Amino acid sequence: MPSLEDVAWPIRTERLEIRPCTVDDLDDVWEFRRLPEVNRWLGRAPATIEAFRDTYSDPVRLAVTLVVVRRDAEDAPSVIIGDLMVKTGDGWAQAEAAEQAAGTEAELGWVLAPSAAGQGLATEAVSAVIDVCFGSLGLRRVHAGCFAANEPSWRLMERLGMRREEFSRKTALHRSGEWMDGMNYGLLAEEWPGRR
Repeated sequence: MPSLEDVAWPIRTERLEIRPCTVDDLDDVWEFRRLPEVNRWLGRAPATIEAFRDTYSDPVRLAVTLVVVRRDAEDAPSVIIGDLMVKTGDGWAQAEAAEQAAGTEAELGWVLAPSAAGQGLATEAVSAVIDVCFGSLGLRRVHAGCFAANEPSWRLMERLGMRREEFSRKTALHRSGEWMDGMNYGLLAEEWPGRR
């Protein structure tokens, strides 16, 4: 199965550097993940920095987490402005074809600090990660999901050319106690070339 460990990190874009998350990055990531306007949409939102460190320092979780670092100028300090999840897995297959479907797709997720919103940085970061998925990792498909009420997230998916594959009614229980609608998007490798 392809692994993020096999990628030549860091990946650089015009304004960003994307690299694997380390335990030393967790305090910086906590600074934006702890904000109510951010963590309201996250699947997991530990209430304290200690709980956050315990959860996110797990080697399995760290292995699928990347950080997004803004690099405005050569001499300016690097600032972590987001994180990304790239979780490779198997495509669905009948039993006789399961081996060929192993490690062929990835689930993507992202979080961006509110101070970095509205500047195209999320589009730049997720686009670079999709390039890695279809390039270095050789995957055939990526997918992502969100609460339907999380409009910035599904708008990002649509900007990237991802196709809405599902709109589900009240299938996701939010920590507020409300059952919310969900949306899932996908993109195939053959749909991606030439998009950037």
